[in-house]
Amino acid sequence: MTRPALTYWDYVKAAFVQRAHLPGLGDMPANLMGLAVFAVLGLANPGFWFLGAAAELGYLGWLSGNPRYQKLVQGSRLAVAQEGWDERVRRVAESLDPAGRRRYQALLAECRRAVGISESLDGPLTADLQVAGVRSASLNQLLWIFLRLLRSRELIHDNVENVDRKVLSDEVEMLEARLGQVDRDHDPALARSLEGTLEIQRRRIANLDRAASHLGVIESELDRIERHVELIREEAAVSGKTEVLSDRLDAVTSAMSETQRWMSDNAEFLSALGGSELAEEVSGLPSSLPGSVPPPPVPTAKEEESA
Repeated sequence: MTRPALTYWDYVKAAFVQRAHLPGLGDMPANLMGLAVFAVLGLANPGFWFLGAAAELGYLGWLSGNPRYQKLVQGSRLAVAQEGWDERVRRVAESLDPAGRRRYQALLAECRRAVGISESLDGPLTADLQVAGVRSASLNQLLWIFLRLLRSRELIHDNVENVDRKVLSDEVEMLEARLGQVDRDHDPALARSLEGTLEIQRRRIANLDRAASHLGVIESELDRIERHVELIREEAAVSGKTEVLSDRLDAVTSAMSETQRWMSDNAEFLSALGGSELAEEVSGLPSSLPGSVPPPPVPTAKEEESA
């Protein structure tokens, strides 16, 4: 879900509580401190209240309209969004079993390599930060779908791993045989009880079949995302054009919309994580999990030529 654009009043509110670094005092809300001074002086002479109000309006108008300050506010907002995204991903990733965490970390490393190739092609002076942010947002969407699939797979395993389908089938056969021997007219209560139990066991078998089907789809989608990211990285490196990465990401995220719809349609059974969309569009990939091995750096064009 895309963040709403900042309005002028957002900059005014930010300017009102803006902190300034004061020697010996650290970061202090200088604006609020100035208002407090005028408020105290106004007790002796009310003219200071009008002077303080005029100074405040001038200050807020000047700072809120300053392009450099607006970029600072935008950067702070992005930093908060990135921190929230990192925390959200970290909580989910750390809830996975070791194999799931390793698989997620491998995909994250591959995404970082793809972004690194793109940045090396753009060049440090010509890179379009907005375009780079869009690329990372697309990869973040893939990572989030991947995490949700991994978590859903584990939840299904946890729910069905101790259920033996053969035992259930044997119980169904036994209940059917017993129900066939009951005189419904003579003992209707027993018949209703057996029918109820039989229906429960049949539904449990149906759930096992659904679980097996869902696990097959989930594993196929996990593999598809991994192959997609590998292809994105390879095509960006082979073509030497950043447009290839952007175009491929657009195609992949469009193709994965069907996966998201499938997950939404089966959310109740999958017990998947709430929210199929990202809370914010962030400009960077999530940070690695503690203790993970960082991916190797992407070589520059000069390093590749020298090699």
